[in-house]
Amino acid sequence: GVFTWKEWAEMLSQEIVAAQATGDADLGDTYYRHWLCALERLIVVKGVSSKQELSQYEHAWAHAAERTLHGVPIELLAADLHGI
Repeated sequence: GVFTWKEWAEMLSQEIVAAQATGDADLGDTYYRHWLCALERLIVVKGVSSKQELSQYEHAWAHAAERTLHGVPIELLAADLHGI
C-alpha cells in the first residue's frame, strides 16, 4: 500500500529508459537491476527510507556476506550495520 501499480510501472519505465539512454542494450540481463533501482527510488520518494539508510543496509549486507562461509545462510548483525 505504499505506492500504486501505476506509480510502480512509471518508475520502472523511467529506469529502463534512462538505462537505455546511457547504452544499456536491454537484452534482459539488466532488468532486475532496473527493478531494484525503481523500487529504491519509490521507497525514497515515498519517505519509507532514505538513500543514506538504503546505502547503509547495502554495505551491511555486503559485509555480512564477506564474513559468511559459502553455503551458510547470511545473517545480518548489528555490527554489520556499524561497519565493525
